[in-house]
Amino acid sequence: MLKRQKNSISELALFSGGRLFEKPRSTSNLVRPDIERFLEYSKALYQAGQYETSDSLATRLERRLAEFHNTRYCVCFCSGFWALVLAIRSLAVPGRMEVVMPSLTYRRLGDVVAWAGLVPRYCDVDPNTLAISPQTAEFNIGPNTALIIGVHPIVNCCDALGLEQLAGRHAVPILFDGVESVYESVAGRKVGSFGDAECFSLHASKLLNGFEGGYLTTNNKELADKLLGMREFDFTSEHTETSYGTNAKLSEIHAAMALASLDDLEEQVARNRERYRVYQDVLQDIAGIRLLPFDESERCSFKNIVVELTGEWELTRELTLELLNAEGMLSRAYYSPPLHVKKTMYPTISGNLPVTEHLAERFMLMPCGHFVSKEDILEIAHFLTFIKGNAADIKSRVTQ
Repeated sequence: MLKRQKNSISELALFSGGRLFEKPRSTSNLVRPDIERFLEYSKALYQAGQYETSDSLATRLERRLAEFHNTRYCVCFCSGFWALVLAIRSLAVPGRMEVVMPSLTYRRLGDVVAWAGLVPRYCDVDPNTLAISPQTAEFNIGPNTALIIGVHPIVNCCDALGLEQLAGRHAVPILFDGVESVYESVAGRKVGSFGDAECFSLHASKLLNGFEGGYLTTNNKELADKLLGMREFDFTSEHTETSYGTNAKLSEIHAAMALASLDDLEEQVARNRERYRVYQDVLQDIAGIRLLPFDESERCSFKNIVVELTGEWELTRELTLELLNAEGMLSRAYYSPPLHVKKTMYPTISGNLPVTEHLAERFMLMPCGHFVSKEDILEIAHFLTFIKGNAADIKSRVTQ
């Protein structure tokens, strides 16, 4: 029995009716690991009597993350932003300026590349994976290519093996942005071990919640040592004045939260899987909405819920999002607008990206994460069915 229902379009929140969810349901993870585990880690910090020790929580976290991703090294940072910027600066081929990367991706990734002093060169994506592929990237590689950034999409992964081989053929370094793919695998190999390095986030909205933070995994000792220095002002560098040394260490309290979140990871994935199964069940009966399926032949976190609006869905995506958001279901467009059409204060390069522009109009993220219950998903599906059945009247009311 649903607790909240709409019986007429006049009751829609967009038309001044009451909201279905007074407390919004968002697309952010916001997972809360066991409080006692968090306090236990925090007490170790307090009892040590000093903020940093030879066996700090951040160091313990780095060891565990390296083991988790099957890599030799892990370097933690105060944010995913600094993990990316310092990695880009470290890996880019000196004297070259362009970074080949997808346009259909995180809205600030181009800004990160520009902040690192380089120029984004946007490429198209594969229509099936929604991700950069060897085929879409290779056309953009040239004598000025300093780096390739292979970004995993929000659901499943890019062709990491193919991109790794592409980078090798062109002797160009490759960095993977694995922010949304912490738990995933490609051909049975864990994400985190591909390319020259991979970057991840510990923001509260991500699978591993450290309140805030980021980290990089790599099998390259020279790179790991360099980044360890750069995040601590690069005091050991002989060329401090020209390096990107800064204060980008992960704080101990953030490391405590991330360790507690790591302890809870398998249980969290199990909860995500349950929510995903409910979405699978209820959305299959709604014509015009296609749930983007996880590739269950690989490891999946089941964290994000992405749907495509097909030709059978009569409402525009923008109006659908307005209706959902008005009710407290904080859905959002999937990577829209794409980066190559945004106005920026820095130079960018791109050609025609027809697949990207087509896909950027079709997908949206649905509420998920720690604060979304199975009952909430039933309410969401019922609401989608309601607005589909009343699409003509809703469109007419909007245009009045």
